[in-house]
Amino acid sequence: MTDVVITVRGEHQALVAAELGVARVSVRLDGPERAGVVAQAQEIAADLQQELAAAETEGAITKWNSERVSVWADRPWNDKGKQLPLVHHASVQLVAEFKDFSALSEWISRASEREGVAVDAITWTLTKQTERATENAVAQGAVQVAIDRATAYASALGLANVQAVQIADVGMLSHEAAMKAPMMMQRGAAADMAGAPNFQLEPDEIEVSATVEARFHAN
Repeated sequence: MTDVVITVRGEHQALVAAELGVARVSVRLDGPERAGVVAQAQEIAADLQQELAAAETEGAITKWNSERVSVWADRPWNDKGKQLPLVHHASVQLVAEFKDFSALSEWISRASEREGVAVDAITWTLTKQTERATENAVAQGAVQVAIDRATAYASALGLANVQAVQIADVGMLSHEAAMKAPMMMQRGAAADMAGAPNFQLEPDEIEVSATVEARFHAN
């Protein structure tokens, strides 16, 4: 009897508690005098850098970095079409990866109360070790789903022997657009929260998913 070819797709996903919170904060100032704007931006950034360095020493932060100050100028227009005097701008961005979420909440609360400081985003993620382990487990789960599905199809046809002959990431066995698998989705952001009162950040769960395509012979 000729083997029956069965091609199936297997999907699996898992929700994992976030382990790290990455905060992106910017110092943005503007004014008529370049030197004053730059000096004020550098002063505020230096204070934030000192706080991050102290938090890193205490073990609340795994790593952080700060960009050099960016400076530019423009001449805005008013609502009557008149060009206004030159305005100078200065910006510094800081990125910090917290493993202590209470410390993250406290630092964001303090930082957002400062003039010229904006919280651009907070994203939640996993450590590399957890990410790799979860991706492997989810990929194995997707393969098992494909096996179970192919076995069910074969059983419906009265076939008992099922053997895998091909397995690949989704899109590689079909003519559909290829997609990555496993795929990690990071959710959670707090944008432009300057001036916000004290608050507690609630970390999102991280969804890790995988999809595979598999081809089996059954008889």
